[in-house]
Amino acid sequence: MLNPLTAKAAARVGRTRRKGRTHLPPGPGAPGALQLLSFLYEPVAFLRSVRASHGEVVTIELPGMWPLVQMSKPEHVEAILKGGARELHAGEANQLLEPFLGSYSVLVLDDDAHLEQRRLLLPPFRGERMKAYGEAMRDATSSALERVATHTVTVTQSVTQQITLDVILQTVFGIDADADDELVRLLVGTLRALDDPSLLVRHFQRDLGPLSPWGRFLRRRARVRELLEQMIRRRRGQSNEGRVDVLAALLQATHSDGTPMSDEEIRDELMTMLVAGHETTATALSWALYRIALHEDVRSRLLAEIDEAFPDGVVDPDRILELEYLTAVAKETLRIHPIVPGIGRVLKEPRRVAGWELPAETVIGCSILLAHFDPAIWPEPRRFDPERFIGQRISPYRYFPFGGGIRRCIGEAFALYEMRVVLATLLTRRVPQLVAGQRYTTKRRNLTLSPSGGMPLTFGTRSARVAA
Repeated sequence: MLNPLTAKAAARVGRTRRKGRTHLPPGPGAPGALQLLSFLYEPVAFLRSVRASHGEVVTIELPGMWPLVQMSKPEHVEAILKGGARELHAGEANQLLEPFLGSYSVLVLDDDAHLEQRRLLLPPFRGERMKAYGEAMRDATSSALERVATHTVTVTQSVTQQITLDVILQTVFGIDADADDELVRLLVGTLRALDDPSLLVRHFQRDLGPLSPWGRFLRRRARVRELLEQMIRRRRGQSNEGRVDVLAALLQATHSDGTPMSDEEIRDELMTMLVAGHETTATALSWALYRIALHEDVRSRLLAEIDEAFPDGVVDPDRILELEYLTAVAKETLRIHPIVPGIGRVLKEPRRVAGWELPAETVIGCSILLAHFDPAIWPEPRRFDPERFIGQRISPYRYFPFGGGIRRCIGEAFALYEMRVVLATLLTRRVPQLVAGQRYTTKRRNLTLSPSGGMPLTFGTRSARVAA
């Protein structure tokens, strides 16, 4: 791990651009390898230092990645997120995800292919199906809590990962969360392989045999794909009537021309939902529990709201949307702890953005992290204040933890719903507490900005809820 000063040095050393890049805004001139290490392992310090030393619009060049023109002001974010899908390609900007998700993933597609795939994926995340997922979320939380000892230091991230994995397996794959089969074990192994942020860089994606990190990942991925396709074919031969899992919906979905989704399409979308919906929500839950443990006033108000809504200690998922302060806590957590640092677009034609005439094929990044900490937009941005989200309509260009525009995350409603159900269920029984002397910091865990050390907390028992 780098010393914090290294990230600042990488951002500030030098003021000139590489030869041949003079058409892009200026940025740090430090050696690319140093910038890459800072970006991968100290993203928060690196991004803040870059903006402090080079301004709002800056070009970041990292080995193995395209030059990235980064910005975060609302007017600039709006210009990008409201741009036409054919002029601004998100799938192309997400190509580094293709080895992990697959070439049919909605996240790496553009134009008509993206719109068609998005149309097929939206129905399972709307209406009555969403309500049906609530019980699975509540029950997964209750099951996980049975294995958490009280007043003992707990790696919170492991608990939240187990909860969100169980939820994904049941609601998306239609698999029993307790199933001990090869597919489940390999899915878990694949997710843990993604903990290494260096695997995002093409330079490190080299198959040097089954013992090398990338070689091990490729062999596991091949077996996972094989088993997923077997499961899909098996489910095709069964009746899916009455099933509410996402796989059942995809098996019944048809393209505009009437043809069903292929096994490969469904396979890649299942992997996308696993990768995008498991670690991200687990991380958000860990950060939320940290904030609840840290801020006594927030904790007291939140517990009072939950107790009033569920006096018998049993969470009714159908009522979860009524809890205004719980919703505000979830949203403020995602503001102050965005799970991914930013989103990207590739210009498909020249475009004037933020006062710069940028050529076609320029990659533009909208920094969620920097936008959420802009003091001109968020007074005292480092202060955790759920009140910001009560009785307020927040511009989607000031606050965009799930992206925006036509590429806004399909699973946003699912993730927020899950956060609220899990937190409410946990807080009817336990109270999170900080560990004395523990330093809580942020690190990159491949795609996500996660708590260092897995968020060590202790969980006390709520005496009034012991019987719940």
